Amino acid sequence: MGQFTTAVITSATILAFILATDSGNRRITALRIAGPTLVAAVVTGLCVHSFPTAGNDMSLHLAGIGVGAICGLVASSLLTAHRDPAGAVRSVGGRGHAAVWALLFGAQILFAYGCEHWYGAGIMRFTTDYQLSGGEALTSSLALMSLSMVVARAAVLLSRLRAVPTEREPVAADRKAN
Repeated sequence: MGQFTTAVITSATILAFILATDSGNRRITALRIAGPTLVAAVVTGLCVHSFPTAGNDMSLHLAGIGVGAICGLVASSLLTAHRDPAGAVRSVGGRGHAAVWALLFGAQILFAYGCEHWYGAGIMRFTTDYQLSGGEALTSSLALMSLSMVVARAAVLLSRLRAVPTEREPVAADRKAN
């Protein structure tokens, strides 16, 4: 499977699950936190057939993981959380949240398309100059980037779940006022 096809399948699948679980006013549950992460892991496992480790491939993978974590934190920072009258913690994902996720995954797809159609020679030169295994290293790095974006989202939702005070627990501003 080519880099572009892999990027389209992984990005579209993960984006669909993120938008389905985060758009609107949704209760934060264990399934909602873990579901897209599991989907991302399965899709990555099905679409990426090798994780090259020769030369500087591991450095590229780590860079992909780091960039993905940062992007996931930025995108998920747009989720706000509150406690509903029943006491459940809910998050609200609006258009901005959806747009950032779509932009991030769209950029991955565009990059993969460019690697195959626009700047293939430059990518080959890059992989040679930096002792990378070629397209497989880039494909697996993009997949790891997507996976780390979703893991970062799960971490943000988990932190939101724990950070929203209960009605009996005053927030810091209320404690200072008393």
